[in-house]
Amino acid sequence: MNPFDLIPFVAIALVFYFLVIKPQSDERNAHEALLSSLAKDDEVVTTGGIHGKVVVVGDATVVLEISDKTKITIDKNVVARRADQPVPEK
Repeated sequence: MNPFDLIPFVAIALVFYFLVIKPQSDERNAHEALLSSLAKDDEVVTTGGIHGKVVVVGDATVVLEISDKTKITIDKNVVARRADQPVPEK
């Protein structure tokens, strides 16, 4: 087998890595950084589109105040972004 026969396979693997795996990894790392930096009074948006202010941050949950005297407890991992950040383009 000629070593040059492997070049297309290596090229496909590199393209796959840079177009699929690396962007997903970067996005996951950015989301984990967001979750670890959540603090009281942050305005956030959940993946379901609920806007609210963080009242309590727990290990796995977050309590959001979504209106006066209305608080909900959600899983921490469903916080999508801070409210002041632009909506990510897909």
